[in-house]
Amino acid sequence: MYAETLLDIAMHHSDPLVDKARDGDRKAQGKLVSLWFKRIYNFAWKYFGDHDLAMEVAQKTFIILYEKIGGLEAASRFRPWLYRIATNLCHEESRKINSADRYFIKDQEEESERKEATAVFFNPDKQYQRSELQQILQDALNTLSEEQKEVVIMKEYEGLKFKEIAEILACSENTAKSRLYYGLSHLRKTLIARNITTEILES
Repeated sequence: MYAETLLDIAMHHSDPLVDKARDGDRKAQGKLVSLWFKRIYNFAWKYFGDHDLAMEVAQKTFIILYEKIGGLEAASRFRPWLYRIATNLCHEESRKINSADRYFIKDQEEESERKEATAVFFNPDKQYQRSELQQILQDALNTLSEEQKEVVIMKEYEGLKFKEIAEILACSENTAKSRLYYGLSHLRKTLIARNITTEILES
């Protein structure tokens, strides 16, 4: 519900700002960043489960916004356009991680303190981020294929329409629906195997 409220606020105020931003109005561009930064950060955080990577993607997304919003065809295309940029950047960061094999163990106390300090400002799921259940959910999300994970995040967490998801991922709506179906099915099986039921998730 909280994510939907943020989306409602962003969507209701974005169109007139986008028109001004396309014409080079820097103040309007800055307001768009304020409206959408949390949403893009949250998308990237759900994608990676990592604060640093989420911040990297969010910051790069809005650098690109400043550089290329003048070429946006219409204000109504803004949301899928923005999420397509963020999705492409997530793919780019994933390739960097895989090619350089950059996974390493961080100091847990330092990481926890840093996440706690920033979660209040950027993560809509802040009240659950540090809980065991949230970690289980994130781990389950990370077991999905890249194609399934990005659709699940866009639809279930970000509230995008299938039409928008299809535009972002350059696929058909039926393909997006199929990826969501199989992604959610896999998530349910993974959570059931961890003894996580619907009642627990809704409690």
